[in-house]
Amino acid sequence: MFKIGIIGGSGLDNPDILERSEEVSIDTPYGDPSSNIKEGKIGEQNVAVLSRHGVDHSISPSNVNFRANIWALKKIGCTHILASTAVGSLRKAIEPGHVVFPNQFIDFTKQRSSTFYGEDKVVHTPMAEPFCQPTMEILRETATEMGIPNHVNKTIVTIEGPRFSTKSESNMFRSWGADIINMSSCPEVALARELKIHYAAIAISTDYDCWKEDEESVSWELIEKTMKKNSTEVLAIFVKVIPKLTNWKDKCSS
Repeated sequence: MFKIGIIGGSGLDNPDILERSEEVSIDTPYGDPSSNIKEGKIGEQNVAVLSRHGVDHSISPSNVNFRANIWALKKIGCTHILASTAVGSLRKAIEPGHVVFPNQFIDFTKQRSSTFYGEDKVVHTPMAEPFCQPTMEILRETATEMGIPNHVNKTIVTIEGPRFSTKSESNMFRSWGADIINMSSCPEVALARELKIHYAAIAISTDYDCWKEDEESVSWELIEKTMKKNSTEVLAIFVKVIPKLTNWKDKCSS
């Protein structure tokens, strides 16, 4: 079975892109997911949508039940996940409004449950290539065809939140080689990898964090403004790329 899960992030908490949809409630060993899951179709492809922060954006980054979310998508049969996320740019070339498809992460979170294993079973999961490269290539190809400025093979650093970075932290992340920053990709991508789900992120640059002296520093108001402006493009990428994934599924490694 081939089924695609979409995790809607900030600004895309409740995307209305499914045909013949219905809501399902999933129980997990890790508690409740952030939202019920909407199941439906995009074209002929089965798709499930989950809202990372709740449909009303009421769950802060540190309180997201990442294990329940990923486990629930696995339980209903998702083999691939496309996750949207708002990010700050750590590079001048990645302008607000650009889309980024990361291929590496730096986990700078401090208090999140980051594995399904460790209590009665230890599993060491390879994480050299955490994001699904073939899926990322289709995303880049689709965004380019649509004329959307985009960047590929970038490193995302995830911080705990809910506060934003200090200037010293922002510049430190730049020195580490990070290109974009958010509060949600970790441990989400690692948990998906543990359950052998192919995961790719559509990251929308909303600001220059706080490292760039001549730009407005990041704020929730700035993030909302940029996401509202670019949400239509991101939803269009979802709709265009999912039929392509159906044909590319065999190119994804396990």
